[in-house]
Amino acid sequence: MNKGELVDKVAEKSGVTKKQADSVLTAAIEAIMETVSSGDKVTLVGFGSFERRDRKEREGRNPKTGETMVIPATKVPAFSAGKQFKEMVSK
Repeated sequence: MNKGELVDKVAEKSGVTKKQADSVLTAAIEAIMETVSSGDKVTLVGFGSFERRDRKEREGRNPKTGETMVIPATKVPAFSAGKQFKEMVSK
């Protein structure tokens, strides 16, 4: 499912226009990204949590040359599924 299909489904389930559903979905995604990028956690009970995690510096290899190189530390987004979401998927 892509964003357009998700917008269609949200509009159908909520009884709003596709344009309204698209603007709400876009605003929600932007709010989550802004919050997580600032270092805070977003928790949607039953669905899951979005947070920023630190990835340590590590050693890797250049796939072309096989030469070892250092991959610098960075911050990455992470998602942890909630209990209700996990149960729904496992059925």
